[in-house]
This record gives sequence, structure tokens and C-alpha cells, in this order.
Amino acid sequence: MIPLVLILGTVGFRALGALGVRRFTTWPVAAAHAMAVMLVLTASAHFVPASVTVMPNHADMVRMVPPFLPYADALVYLTGVLELLGAAGLVITQTRKPAGYALTALFVGLLPANIHAAVAHVPFAGGEATPLWQRIPEQILYLAVALWVARTSRAAAPVKEEVYA
Repeated sequence: MIPLVLILGTVGFRALGALGVRRFTTWPVAAAHAMAVMLVLTASAHFVPASVTVMPNHADMVRMVPPFLPYADALVYLTGVLELLGAAGLVITQTRKPAGYALTALFVGLLPANIHAAVAHVPFAGGEATPLWQRIPEQILYLAVALWVARTSRAAAPVKEEVYA
């Protein structure tokens, strides 16, 4: 479902660009905004109490953390915050490029948790675990989009200040 948010969001934002919304006139900018929406959704699970079972929750995320990493609870909160910061960075033109590179690094860092979750059959929201054959391509998609956004982003033109005498 989450890859669909990214894919359909990109198409939707780009369609707005085709309809005249200047902010979304390029595919990379549309993808940056769609990834931001996706990250807000995925980051929310990091903070959802375990009593909520209709979606992935904090306890699901904690179980994803490989056992060799200490402070799993804190790591889940930290990665949720980093995802939210990355989302904000993607929608701000001046920070889009560094946010894209930072998210690329984050997605690489999260790969062991995704592998562990698939191999250990960690279920989400009481459902089945996502298989490795699905998790790895999803992570590659996220990495590719974050890197594409970073590499195609230009620094915003400096704002000219008018001097009043």
C-alpha cells in the first residue's frame, strides 16, 4: 500500500502541475511531495500506541529492530522523527537536495530492520509479515526516488533584497 501512495501521489501531483499548479511542473518535484506524504504516513506508525491495531503501531516497529541494536524503543521514535524531518525537507525547495540525500542514507540504514522483519516474520497490525521479496524492491524504490529527487534538485535562486534609502 505504501508504494502506491508514492506512485499515485507522484502522478497526482504531476497532474496538478499539468493543470497549471507551477510547483508541480516537474516529475522530481511531484515525486518529492509524494514521498513527503508517504513519509508522514509511515512516520505516524512510529508513534501509534500498541492498543491501535488497525494500522502498524509502535510495538510493530520495535519488533522490526534487529536484536543486535540497543534501545529499540528509542530508535523507533528517532527514525519516526527523522522521517518527519525528511518529509518537511522535501517540500521546502531550499532543503530538498540535502533532504533527499539524508533520506537515501536513512533508507540504507533502515534496510537491516526490513530484512530482519521479513526473516523473523514480524507481523504488522496483526496481519501477515511482509515477505522479503516485497520489502527489498520497496526499499530500492524509496532509495531510488530519494536519490533522484536529490540529484535533480537545484538550489533555489537567492532572494534579492531591495534596499530602501
